[in-house]
Amino acid sequence: MNDVVEIIGDKPQLYTDLHVHLSKNNFDKTPFSAPFRAGNYTFLLITKGAIKLQLNLFTYTLKTSEMIVVKPQTVSQIIEVSEDLEIISVSFTVDFIFKILLKKSEFDAIDFITANNFPKLKLLEQETETSIVLSKLLAKNNNADELFLPFRNEIIMHSFGLLLYHYGAIFKREHPNLEAHLNRQQQLTLQFLAILNNHFKNERSVKFYADRMHLTSAHLSKVLKVVSDKTAGQLIDDTVIMEAKLLLSNPLLSISQVANELKFSNLSFFGKYFKKNTGVSPSYFRKNIK
Repeated sequence: MNDVVEIIGDKPQLYTDLHVHLSKNNFDKTPFSAPFRAGNYTFLLITKGAIKLQLNLFTYTLKTSEMIVVKPQTVSQIIEVSEDLEIISVSFTVDFIFKILLKKSEFDAIDFITANNFPKLKLLEQETETSIVLSKLLAKNNNADELFLPFRNEIIMHSFGLLLYHYGAIFKREHPNLEAHLNRQQQLTLQFLAILNNHFKNERSVKFYADRMHLTSAHLSKVLKVVSDKTAGQLIDDTVIMEAKLLLSNPLLSISQVANELKFSNLSFFGKYFKKNTGVSPSYFRKNIK
């Protein structure tokens, strides 16, 4: 979280495992041109304009009064932002929830943050206003530069809790039985993505995943094409390349180490694979990361 805070130009706040970012059209361009993986939850609310982003393998466009929950370990990339973009993001760790607010037995009340996919929420005008008020109250009290405030920790605790349950109530209204509404093709897609996430470094053949799911390679690709508009092979390549870009963004890793991490037999094979799927070499990509 501290890395993200530094990149967007914010100051660290009182709680290091909670950060509220209030953005008012202060970016000439997105500060995240390369994929990144954050280790925390984020509530992302668009208060004005629009943003197009990729979360793992899927692309979303969020407009005014829409929000989405980004889960830990999600590989994210901001693709495009409108000139008038204004957002509110509230980032926090799961430990923060348990530490200052909830007993684990109460976690079911806000299980929307652990949903297997990333459903958008469309907020009503009053709901958007409430979200803004609660977020600003949270930001004010979590500001490390603020003068001492009586009951400061209690205000943070309760305003954060209200925000959680506020979004939770909207989520339950819009998606009362999210998993139950998934059809067979969507269930297979989520199953494939879960297996892919665990094995993509070692297995890049469609047959491996089809065998694990007791399907033929052709049927698996057909199902995935319907749901995601991509075949199994394309999704496998997308996942490997997404991880490769993430690793190449780390200057502490050599390109050879990146190839080894992704279990390529040699550096040459990795270079050819990367260029085939991106149009540029790994070294060119690294040099041109902004």
